[in-house]
Amino acid sequence: MSLNEQAYQENLAVVSGFEPSLLWRWFARIGAIAHPSYHEEALANDIVDWAKSQGLPVRRDAVGNVIINKAATNGMQDMPTIALQAHLDMVPQANADTVHDFTKDPIRFRLNPDNPQWLMATGTTLGADNGIGLASCLAVLESKELAHPALEVLLTMTEETGMVGAIGLAANELSASMMINTDTEEIGEVYIGCAGGIDADVSLPVAYEDSDFDAALSIGIKGLRGGHSGIDIHKNRGNAIKLIARVLAALQQSGEHFAIVQVQGGTLRNAIPREASAIIACQAEQKNQLIAKIEAICQQIFEEIKQAESSFVSLVQDAQFNGRAISASDSDKLIGLMNALPSGVVRYSDTVEDTVETSLSLGRVGIVDGQFEAVLLVRSLIESGKEAICTVIDSIARLAGAKAVFDGGYVGWNPEPNSAITQLTIKEYTKILGTSPQVKVIHAGLECGLIKQSHPNLDIVSIGPTIKNAHSPDEMVDIASVDVYWQLLVRILETSRHQRDICGFTP
Repeated sequence: MSLNEQAYQENLAVVSGFEPSLLWRWFARIGAIAHPSYHEEALANDIVDWAKSQGLPVRRDAVGNVIINKAATNGMQDMPTIALQAHLDMVPQANADTVHDFTKDPIRFRLNPDNPQWLMATGTTLGADNGIGLASCLAVLESKELAHPALEVLLTMTEETGMVGAIGLAANELSASMMINTDTEEIGEVYIGCAGGIDADVSLPVAYEDSDFDAALSIGIKGLRGGHSGIDIHKNRGNAIKLIARVLAALQQSGEHFAIVQVQGGTLRNAIPREASAIIACQAEQKNQLIAKIEAICQQIFEEIKQAESSFVSLVQDAQFNGRAISASDSDKLIGLMNALPSGVVRYSDTVEDTVETSLSLGRVGIVDGQFEAVLLVRSLIESGKEAICTVIDSIARLAGAKAVFDGGYVGWNPEPNSAITQLTIKEYTKILGTSPQVKVIHAGLECGLIKQSHPNLDIVSIGPTIKNAHSPDEMVDIASVDVYWQLLVRILETSRHQRDICGFTP
């Protein structure tokens, strides 16, 4: 059985008394079933089995997406179908001191010890991205009390690492005319557009050789906040890989004699790296000098970033050494490449105020089978922005004797501020908030643009509760905001029957 019953009951106890109770019950169940990217099949099967038990029409498409239908409630049969959409997978990130197998172990909830108004997990990502949205879709399906038109619920596979489900969604899988995406992470905001993206993989051959060095040092950086490589890219958070590269480049520039044994950092393409490390070979007699320089460089870094990264930690210590290290010339190339690869905001939008237009994030590095590998994610609101950054990466790679490969590109979602579902959402949100919501374009990869590729006439809006530090073990969701989000979702569904003038419905 995929459900960890003990974790489910423990999670239920943590969220006891939260509203809406049906949504939180579903979220507790989702957390008790392992569902990282590429391993969400158990959760998908659990949902399919539940839908069948409820007599709801359910199917899996060619790429594994789950599609569930629910008939309209009395009096709303003549209204156009509305789709609700969420993704099934979550980002698997754990603290270094947390032992967790995301393919098997459940997520265990806890209240934030510093502020119990927020829910988080124990040492891992919470999966509120997009588990809360997923839970809301299932709660709507289960509820016997809500009024709504005919519903299609689309639950997509492997969104976090390639948007596999959205890319593979075939034309005409959905009959709905409007869709509510549930993957927004700020209450009081309505998203009507998003950035497109493309994966960039850079590889550099490196040769190991017997060296004259007789010692080694390990350099580690940790304690950074990390976060979402799109939503948080403008917040001046440290990238552990770039900081390690800076340390190595500074040592290189100072004339120190050393060679790279290993470098590694980050875990996911779409998460800002919180930790990175390097092992360098050196002479035993120069260790103290190297340690002093490394500590001085790291102290300088801390002074620069301490406002954003107050928990920054650096550590230098002896490392085991078998006498083999990367050649001097390849060590130089590796350090130069890692230091030169850009990461961060490239340009702000001229058309959407206070919004990043183009960025990239260096998400993971390592040496595997004689290859230094760097994994990046490029994002932009405009296709030419993506293309320009890919050209920069390719140029840097070629100068270093490396190779850059670009794959997994996906389009952005062009905003339609006057669309029917946008206007309906703004109207109902204003009633709840007492003020107009902010209508925004997000610098992250929502699935909406890809879904519109296969369903070009689908009118889409994205909403959600407040989630902070997504894609990191500090991920947490504002408990009260979930209830506000639920009220909005319910009102959109219930009041759609009265919105013919706004939405132009013709029964």
